[in-house]
Amino acid sequence: MIIGTAGHIDHGKTTLVKALTGVDADRLPEEKARGITLDLGYAYAPQADGSVLGFIDVPGHEKLIHNMLAGATGIDFVLLVIAADDGPMPQTREHLELLDLLGLDRGAVALTKCDTVDAARVAEARGEIEALLAGTRLEGSPVFALSATTGEGVPALRAHLDATAAAHRQRRAGFPEHGRFRLAIDRCFTLSGIGTVVTGTAFSGRVGAGDTAIIAPEGNGGHGGLRVRVKSLHVQDRPAQHGQAGDRCALALAGDFEKKDIERGMWVVDPAAAHPLRRFQAELHVPSTQPALKHWTPVHVHLGATDITGRVALLDCTEVGAGGTALAEILLDRETLAVRGDRFVLRDASAQRTIGGGRVLDGFPPSRHKRSPARLALLNALRDDDPATSLRLMAGQSAAGIDLIRFAANWNLGDAAAAALWQQAALRVVRSGDEQIGFAAASWRALGDKLLAALAAEHQRAPDMVGVERERLRRLTLPTLARAAFDALVAELIAAGRLAASRAWLHLPEHQASLSPGDRDLFAVLKPLLDAQPFGPPRVRDVAKASGTAEDVVRQLFRRVARAGELYPVAHDHYFTADAVARLVSLIAELDAENGAARAADLRDIIYHDGGGGRKVAIHILEFFDRIGYTRRVRDEHVVRSSGTGHAWLDN
Repeated sequence: MIIGTAGHIDHGKTTLVKALTGVDADRLPEEKARGITLDLGYAYAPQADGSVLGFIDVPGHEKLIHNMLAGATGIDFVLLVIAADDGPMPQTREHLELLDLLGLDRGAVALTKCDTVDAARVAEARGEIEALLAGTRLEGSPVFALSATTGEGVPALRAHLDATAAAHRQRRAGFPEHGRFRLAIDRCFTLSGIGTVVTGTAFSGRVGAGDTAIIAPEGNGGHGGLRVRVKSLHVQDRPAQHGQAGDRCALALAGDFEKKDIERGMWVVDPAAAHPLRRFQAELHVPSTQPALKHWTPVHVHLGATDITGRVALLDCTEVGAGGTALAEILLDRETLAVRGDRFVLRDASAQRTIGGGRVLDGFPPSRHKRSPARLALLNALRDDDPATSLRLMAGQSAAGIDLIRFAANWNLGDAAAAALWQQAALRVVRSGDEQIGFAAASWRALGDKLLAALAAEHQRAPDMVGVERERLRRLTLPTLARAAFDALVAELIAAGRLAASRAWLHLPEHQASLSPGDRDLFAVLKPLLDAQPFGPPRVRDVAKASGTAEDVVRQLFRRVARAGELYPVAHDHYFTADAVARLVSLIAELDAENGAARAADLRDIIYHDGGGGRKVAIHILEFFDRIGYTRRVRDEHVVRSSGTGHAWLDN
């Protein structure tokens, strides 16, 4: 269990930690010289069962709130320190307000310096403390009157901390750690013979020696984070093989970086949890002691161990009154990491006053329609700690499906937990490479019905066409539908006998397109001209000239034949036969398998010797396959899409 101190300057926090652990948490020379805590201090106390209590000692000075917050966000238990002679002071109240905003509700009060006052003053101070805690998350916390100097009362507090820690360990044992590893860095230093070491409290997950991790966000304008390897680690100041959520960890790291590349406020995370962000949507609360917070207020955002400037954009109101709660988007001036449930504190632009705080709801907010009723309903659903609540609502709202990778990242779900949630919600999950898209069962059925209805309308509009090209049908069904999801939907409908495919065309099973006898006879005369040069057939004007047929007659005929699926308009007035296109599908698939992509020069070399044209024709052919969705262009190369839709043409 990690215990964090809080309270006014000179109320004896560091002295108390030393009395409890025997360790002086003031580590800096200037702290010892001036007798005040300037930065976070750390101490550890072994327990009888072999476990270790960890203490984070925070500074109490009002100008050092940023350091206090860097330590307070990673603690399990609050030790609020109040001197008996002074009683609650300004920083006592501010620290208590900050602890409330951070959601910390387990703690105790140490009433220190009781050796300097009489019993009446101790009783009076107890009354002041009871009034101070009323209405806060720490209301009802036990108060221990003591003297850290003489030791009186310290054993009782230590016994209470030991018992609370034992219950905390038992509770943790009943709930296995979940989520990906995340640790907020609050120190970075170098040790001789070990190298760079970072310390912090693990927010979630588990890490072990030999694991690969990412330090993010990368500083100095870098992108993607620094990849590191955990050489060894200490947990609660002892060597260990593994650390997990709630532990104070010191990680010795190896990798292509220097100590100067790492600073307080960065995160060490599982590679799958490295999603830097510059805005997030949140539930925001303004303390009852503060004035109203208005839209677009400039702020300092304290999240994890970092302090970032930014602004508050209110979503469901124009200002939040004292004691009020609202939905907001926090826009940051630089990147950080955050997941749903992370707590944060807002201070004013001068960093002199706490003005609000709350918890993250969505780290992947949309850029549009942020204040729509549907969006606000989803944010309200995200307030529920059960991810299934927001998942069900999102699935019902999104006809194009949910990006499940982002959903899992926002909730910091591991693979097993995510898969169980998808199953619990009865989602239809489409997987394509690293992509996962989830659909509610009703939404998936509705998409199938919409696709078939769009196809029926096209058959009625153009009965002489064999069907609709895949990419066009996807747009007619739902333009925002991912190609992988569309291909999965088509495959299911074909397997169910509700849809049919003829080469590149999709159509209803009962639909047939055919040419008139006159068109069939004329095409039989002209087709040999195309077959003679299958990969570089003559254009319409050249076919007309060679056959003595009017150019407009040839053009209209070829359009009707293309509708019937026997010709393909590869370029303007440039038609290839269905057989030639099917052969080109195989050639491009072979080039993709051999080289990872098809290039115009390679295709030109192949088709040139088999009735093909030069590089310009090869480019037209590849661009045609890009348009219809068989390939996708990557710079000057054309890669066969993973769905491999073009291969269906060879089977029909």
